[in-house]
Amino acid sequence: MVSSNHREHGSIDLQREVERLKKVLATEFEVKDLGQMQYFLGMEVVRSRKGISISQRKYVLDLLTEIGMLGCKLSDTPIKARKRMESDGKPVDRERYQRLVGRLIYLSHTRPDITFAVSVVSQYMHSPKQRHLEAVYKILRYLKGSLGRGLLFKKGDSKKVEIYTDADWAGSTEDKSLLPATVPMSGESSNMEK
Repeated sequence: MVSSNHREHGSIDLQREVERLKKVLATEFEVKDLGQMQYFLGMEVVRSRKGISISQRKYVLDLLTEIGMLGCKLSDTPIKARKRMESDGKPVDRERYQRLVGRLIYLSHTRPDITFAVSVVSQYMHSPKQRHLEAVYKILRYLKGSLGRGLLFKKGDSKKVEIYTDADWAGSTEDKSLLPATVPMSGESSNMEK
């Protein structure tokens, strides 16, 4: 039975359990109820009839603004297909490159569509070159063109967790190292929403 303030799951009254947990926490910590979660660690959380969606639209916009790419040309893909990056070329600012790739790694938590591209550019953190930085910019241009995408955790009873993985055994022309890609799923919830 579900009403605006009352939810039951089996024989458990969820609202009552939440209130009980808040009281227990308040005995040890200062607690303030802010209502329904809207943002968490830079991630936008939206509840709907479909389920709960998580995106980092604002985080992407803030990043693009910070690095002067808000008006950039869009990209349809995060990385060129079959693109092999060599480690030669003009060196770029390593700290700036590492910061940008670190932020892309954080973004990949809600954007599995960039995970492979981010794994490629992260291989060059120790000695980035201009071509590697251009690949980072391509990922950012792709993110600009797909701002509304994120994860959707669909409503349902399934608690089953599945993980799908694939690998490119020759992803690096330098050392033929493994480039893995992983997509965790909870129930039917690996969907990217736009």
